[in-house]
Amino acid sequence: MNLNLIKPIVFFDLETTGVNIATDRIVEIAVLKVFPNGNKESKTWLVNPEMEIPQGSIDVHGITNEKVVTEPTFKELASTVSEMIAGCDLAGFNSNRFDIPLLAEELMRAGIDFDMKDRKAIDVQVIFHKKEQRTLGAGYQFYCGKELEGAHGAAADTNATYEILLAQLDKYDDIENSVAALSEFSTHGIRADFAGFILMNDENQEIFSFGKHKGRTVEAVFTENPGYNNWMQNADFPLYTKKVLKEIKERMSAPKEKMSDEDKLQALQQKFNLR
Repeated sequence: MNLNLIKPIVFFDLETTGVNIATDRIVEIAVLKVFPNGNKESKTWLVNPEMEIPQGSIDVHGITNEKVVTEPTFKELASTVSEMIAGCDLAGFNSNRFDIPLLAEELMRAGIDFDMKDRKAIDVQVIFHKKEQRTLGAGYQFYCGKELEGAHGAAADTNATYEILLAQLDKYDDIENSVAALSEFSTHGIRADFAGFILMNDENQEIFSFGKHKGRTVEAVFTENPGYNNWMQNADFPLYTKKVLKEIKERMSAPKEKMSDEDKLQALQQKFNLR
């Protein structure tokens, strides 16, 4: 089985100092770039996180402070990573909720803008959980009949994720082999930001998913309480969430285009079903 691609897709995995998207840092990143013709390109970097790696995280991935102290920082690697994923869709294991949001934070922290507007994202874990409810190691055994050696090493996890997706396509006839279909199937609802603080409702409006304004549209809250955006911009929210809020605020402040007489007439006809 080969992936049906119309542009390259990057499978990637991060090992980090912890699980807080806004404050934790990458200590290892592995990238597997798959091209539409089936060719592959891979790269793994150890990263100096410029902060202490907690023992609990070291116990998971085995990357110690001593191991990364002489490695480049993410800021030094950011342009290379950005170039490698440019123009590509993205895929990973639990990537929609963790790897993509944290990578976006690191890139933006390094001064490189990042968004998903022209990309699709495939989360192989979501497909797995919808179908089988297991972990990465169990998934590798289940789909590929192999033991996952080097689990929680970024390179091993990245390659296993790619192999699992191919095996999932072989196993499930009801999953279409296209990035668009896989992206839709592996998404839990529609998010305006990566971390899930801002969702999209059925009318394609941004809404808050937390706190006292949960379920309300961002525009309604900002209109009612203009200072709420300033509070979020200064609070400990992910940079990408702040970027989305800034774009909404700018959209609200933009001058409204005047409707032509023809557009006004058409709008009235549609409103009163006169056509």
